[in-house]
Amino acid sequence: MATSLKIGDGLKSRVQQLADRRRRSAHWIMLEAIEQYVQREEARESFRQEALASWEAYRETGRHLTGEEVRAWLNTWGTDDEKTVPECHG
Repeated sequence: MATSLKIGDGLKSRVQQLADRRRRSAHWIMLEAIEQYVQREEARESFRQEALASWEAYRETGRHLTGEEVRAWLNTWGTDDEKTVPECHG
């Protein structure tokens, strides 16, 4: 799939300067930027969907952990007394 992209002279110049410094083509720089943007936005959307699913599960069941319970658990990470994840409660 071929796609053309029109960018302003200022941005075009910045991309070319970066490409020259990195010894890459301007095309490579733009592809890399688009790839990283898409990955970041996909991860953001995945996180959003997980949060919505967690909220819906909480609304249906009322099961949860408090912030204090989570902090207490996390504070044991990397210690000789590391705890397993606490059980959710209603």
